[in-house]
Amino acid sequence: MADCGRGMVTQFKPDQDNNGMLRDAFSRFMSGITIVTAASGQGPVGITANSFSSLSLNPPLVLWSPAIESRRFEFFEKAEYFAIHILASNQENICNNFVKSPFAFEDSETKKNIRGVPLIENCLARFECKKSAIYPGGDHIIMVGEVENVEMREGNALTFFAGRFRELGAL
Repeated sequence: MADCGRGMVTQFKPDQDNNGMLRDAFSRFMSGITIVTAASGQGPVGITANSFSSLSLNPPLVLWSPAIESRRFEFFEKAEYFAIHILASNQENICNNFVKSPFAFEDSETKKNIRGVPLIENCLARFECKKSAIYPGGDHIIMVGEVENVEMREGNALTFFAGRFRELGAL
C-alpha cells in the first residue's frame, strides 16, 4: 500500500485468496439497483441485481448477469420472459426484501403483464423483456433480453457504492 496524497492505494493480483478485496474494488463503481422478476413453477420470483446494462438501441437489448451458484439461478435460466425494474430512492425496502427471499412481493405494489411476468409498480424504469441469448461469464451467465415494453417516470435513483445505498438525483 502507498499513500499518494489522496488516501491509501492498494494494488493486488486477483486470485481466490483475495475475492473480498476484488469485490471491494468492484464496489467502487456506483451502480443502480434493479429487481429482476419472472414467472416460475413456484409462483412469481424476483432477485436483486446490480449487474444490469443497456446493450443496444436497435434492436432494443439489455443485459444482466445472474450468479450460477445462486439458489434463484434456475428460475431465471428457464424463464423466457422477465422484467428488469430500476428502483427509485424510496424503494430500498423492496431491494432488501428481495435479497432475503425470491418471493418477497408482499411489500410492493405489483401486477402481471400479458406474459405472466410480475411487474413492480412505481420504479424509475421498467423493461419487459424476452430472453434473446445467454453467454458464459465465469461464475455468472450474461443474459440478454430484447425489450418489448418500457415504462419510466421522474424521480431519484437508488444507487449502491462502496457497500452502501445512496440516493442520486437529477442535476
